[in-house]
Formats: sequence, C-alpha cells, structure tokens
Amino acid sequence: MKFRRGESPADSARELPEMLVHTLLNLEGEAFIAAPGEIAIFSTPGTEQLGILKDSKVQSPELIATIRVVRRTNKKQVGKIDIPRGPIGEGIHELTVTVIPLSEDDLVLILVSDESEAERVHEVRRDFVANISHELKTPIGALLLLSEAVLGAKDDPVAVTKFATRMQTESKRLTDLVQEIINLSRLQDSDPLQVAVELEIEDLINSAIDQSQISADNRQIMVSHTEAEEALVLGDREQLVMAIQNLVENAINYSPEGTKVSVNTTIDQGIVDISITDQGIGIPESDVDRIFERFYRVDPARSRQTGGTGLGLSIVKHVASKHGGEVKVWSVQGIGSTFSLRLPIYTPNPESIQ
Repeated sequence: MKFRRGESPADSARELPEMLVHTLLNLEGEAFIAAPGEIAIFSTPGTEQLGILKDSKVQSPELIATIRVVRRTNKKQVGKIDIPRGPIGEGIHELTVTVIPLSEDDLVLILVSDESEAERVHEVRRDFVANISHELKTPIGALLLLSEAVLGAKDDPVAVTKFATRMQTESKRLTDLVQEIINLSRLQDSDPLQVAVELEIEDLINSAIDQSQISADNRQIMVSHTEAEEALVLGDREQLVMAIQNLVENAINYSPEGTKVSVNTTIDQGIVDISITDQGIGIPESDVDRIFERFYRVDPARSRQTGGTGLGLSIVKHVASKHGGEVKVWSVQGIGSTFSLRLPIYTPNPESIQ
C-alpha cells in the first residue's frame, strides 16, 4: 500500500505497517503520522479538510510546537488547538489533539478529535429551544383566537370566510417557521466539511435562483445573473443552495414589485463573492449589526406580510461560518441592499491516497 509522502528520499521509501494503517483508518476521529519537517507521510481523509494539513504540511503553529516537544521528550502530549475553517470569517474548529511518539527516527502519531463540538451544540440547542418557545406562541395563539372567532361567527358566512382565510395565513406562517427551525437544527448538528464534496459555484447559484423563481414571478421581479469564471467550493450542496436561496428570497420579499434583483459573482485572492443586490427598502444603520441574529426582524409588520420567520439570515450566517466563509451586508434606506456570501475557493490536491 502506498501513501502520500514527504519530499525527502528517506520519507518516500518508508512503508507503514498494514495493521497500523488499518487501525488509523477505522478510528472515530482523524489521524496522521508526521515525519521530521512536520510532513505527513500518512493521513486519514478528513484531516486536510479540517485545515490541519495543507499539501501534507502541518499548518498550526501550536501543533508544530507540540510535535517538537514530543520529539524532544519522547513523551505523549495532549492539548487543544483552534483551526480556522477558512481564510475568512469567524468559523473555527476547536480540536483536541493527542501527539504520541512512534519510533526512534522521530515519527509521531497525531490523533484529532472534535469533542468541543458536542458541548457547543448543547449550548446552542438550549438557547435555541428558549427562542423557539417564544416564537411559536404567536402563530399558535393567533390560530386559537381565530378558531374561537369562527365558532362565534358560524351563522355569518362572510365572517367565517374572513377568519378562515386568516387561519390559512397563520397556518402557513407556522409551517414555514417549523421548517426553518428544522433547517437550522440540522445545520447546528452537522459539520459540512466532514462530508464535503466539490461543488461548482454556477450550479449552486442557478439552483437557488430556480427555487426562487415562483416568488419572483408573483411580485413581477426580474432576477438577473451573469455567469462568471468557473470556480469550485468544498462543502454541502443542500446547505449552500439554501443559503443562496435565502438571500435571493429575502431580496425579492423586501423589494417593490416590478424591480430587479441582481446576482453577481466575483473572484479575488482565492475567495468567491456571491453578491445579491436589490432595489428594496434598505436596512436602518442601527439594525445592520443585528440582522443575522435568530428571530430578529427589522420590520415585524413587513415580516408578517411577507411570511418571514426571522431565521433566514441566521441560517445564511451559520452556513457561511461552517464552510469557512462569511456573509456581509451593505445597505442604504430607500436605495436597497447588497448581501455578499463569501467562500474560499477549493483547489483539488493532485496528491491522493492510492
């Protein structure tokens, strides 16, 4: 069996025991074996996706320092390191690493686990449940009152029709809210970079626009998109399409009828920027810093009118962070807004495990 090698002839000639390789490939976490120079001569498939390795070289200064301590003392070390999910954004992997000396010729084994993720998910879920309890009270309470009104007006067909129509509206709002809650819950429980695949940017954008076309047609809004040069990102297709669609739908819902929404793509220094620009009502400067919070609404009355749940932008921010990217906004009241989803471009590594 052959593996990725470091550049030195000694490393290239080294073979690892079959039993060790089989064991490492079946561990629950990730693992790699580093030779002098902090070059990985073997790594499990998810290690490079976590950002620990790039071109088989260890990227974390903290981990490099720990590896050198292990070589010098010949004793195991356990520690925690933070690895950025991408070159931009606030997303990080909080990892526990165990560095173990393997042999006298300075090979070390590094075991990697993401134990902190479970605690983070628990905290997020606890806060999320509290928010949900509050948000669900409104449509459920409205449905209760409307059902009582229908019963009280059973001999008045006009009133029954009026109240029943409002019940349909509130029911749809409740259904949309529950679906958004399910979507966000799934995002919080998953790490797209652990099961990532190569994705074409244009395919993601076109799918998102297609899914928003009915909303655009209903409001007589033209969604335009000029294709850019080809680019790949690494991640979860469903999550990324959902994030782009949320931005497009948001632009449609907050734009006057008969206007235009533009989707543009630019690439600069390894980052692809997907910008969605509308000619809508804009966002007050005082609200810009809060619009990505769960359930935050700039205009609650407008949100009720458009069926907004207050979760769409929160989902976009979560997807961006999980994919090592970020989301930004520029807005002027009365002129419109531009939301930019920025993601690191993925360049396939020609080296792979044979």
